[in-house]
Amino acid sequence: MDVSELLRLKDTKKRESRDSDGYYHEQTAKVQRVMQREDVSRRSLVNDDDDDTKTVQQDNIDENAVKKIIFNFEKRSLKNQELRIKYPELPEKFMDSELELHEGIQQLHVLATVPLLYPLAVNLNLVQSLMGLLTHDNTDISVAVVNLLQELTDLDTVEESQEGADVLIDALKQQQVVALLVQNLERLDETVPEESEGVHNSLAVVENLAEMRPEMCLEAAQQGLIQWLLKRLKAKMPFDSNKLYVSEILSILLHAIPGNRAILGENGGIDILLQQLAHFKRQDPKNSEEQEMMENLFDSLCYCLLLPENRERFLLGEGVQLMNLMLREKKLSRNGALKVLNHAVTGPEGHDSAVKLLDILGLRTIFPLFMKTPKKSKLKGLLAEEFEEHVLSIIANIFRHCQGPQRQRLLAKFAENDFEKVERLMELHFKYTEKVSKSDREIQDAEDEDEEATYLRRLDNGLFVLQMIDYIILEVAVSGPSQIRDRVLHILNLRGGSVQQIREIIREYVSNFGEDKNATSEKQRFLDLLGRF
Repeated sequence: MDVSELLRLKDTKKRESRDSDGYYHEQTAKVQRVMQREDVSRRSLVNDDDDDTKTVQQDNIDENAVKKIIFNFEKRSLKNQELRIKYPELPEKFMDSELELHEGIQQLHVLATVPLLYPLAVNLNLVQSLMGLLTHDNTDISVAVVNLLQELTDLDTVEESQEGADVLIDALKQQQVVALLVQNLERLDETVPEESEGVHNSLAVVENLAEMRPEMCLEAAQQGLIQWLLKRLKAKMPFDSNKLYVSEILSILLHAIPGNRAILGENGGIDILLQQLAHFKRQDPKNSEEQEMMENLFDSLCYCLLLPENRERFLLGEGVQLMNLMLREKKLSRNGALKVLNHAVTGPEGHDSAVKLLDILGLRTIFPLFMKTPKKSKLKGLLAEEFEEHVLSIIANIFRHCQGPQRQRLLAKFAENDFEKVERLMELHFKYTEKVSKSDREIQDAEDEDEEATYLRRLDNGLFVLQMIDYIILEVAVSGPSQIRDRVLHILNLRGGSVQQIREIIREYVSNFGEDKNATSEKQRFLDLLGRF
């Protein structure tokens, strides 16, 4: 088959892949690539200076073999570059050299079996050469480089030599690998199976780098990665493994580095996240992979709401309304929506979201969830304690933020239907009191921990939820009708509880407030409530 036939065959395959089902081609190509990489890992073809070829076994890979592989690759790369410059309009003149270059890149996969020799490869300027090929006109070459980088940075591989990994990552960082990956991502056509796999492996490289060097997450965002991820999320393409991976990488970047949350917000990311989540308002994800993507998007939104500026964008994008609708629909999105609402109303910056929730009659949505925790089968992976924590935290934060008529509406809820919500509140109080008491006994029996570690452990074991419950009891008993206080005291006496227990829980809670102006004001408000209880 001559070069022109090869070119025609390549173009035909690309057209066929665009016209066929993308997911099928992607998976088929992925299997083929994995088989190729496994085969390359078993052997590597290395050309002698006289262009004869011989097989090098893994066990025999040493410095000389690595030098020979890299020299062979560099020679092919230079030859291809010269021919492309000499014959820019005549592909048939440089196509053979391109095929040889592609083969040379495949031979470099053997390096992943000897990470101890990464420093040698770096000293021979291999990283610089590979980065130059990420912008090669032929995307088959750039995709081959991406696949190689994914294997070289694979976490299982680099664990074999931390020193070698550090040298490689330093070199990649110096060459601005993420910026080049993003530049390459912009031109890849995911309807072509090989290029779709190139997208997937590009994201894998980012994930590997983020795991080894978290500080590179910010550099990745500053170099355009978050913009590309957002663009890929909102692209009108069928759901596939790449979209799932995009959501996962976005969540990793936002969780690792707070600065990335600002970059996302400044690039319209809050609206994009809300638009993607709106798809699950009235329908559940079609499969477990799509459900995982939905959860990644909810996590990303929660991380972003830790930034005050993003809460404003969330409000403008009608995020509170969307979360409220999701709670009403009782689909799989309910758990994520509850978590997002909790983040939105928490802290001093949560005031506007709390007020908005009341304005849209959100109490009608929240209190049925307060009155009855869904069965385990309907929680879909969320623990009952987590569900109750989010609901109680939302109610507690509404109490903190709302005044006047809105506050009266909230207090009135606890007087409805013969104080049934007070009964439920006290039921939860005793449930979590017992949970915390059990945890405290276990901590006493365990080895000594420092005071801060012990407190954090107690919070995780139910103390935080008990603090929210007892704060709500304090609010309704002090600010609500006198009948509520009488009902609270009656239930405490009936079940062997005491006002003193509630006071101790609140005092401990207040003692851990910060020292800033808002914390001082909040602390005083709690102490005033305690004085009236």
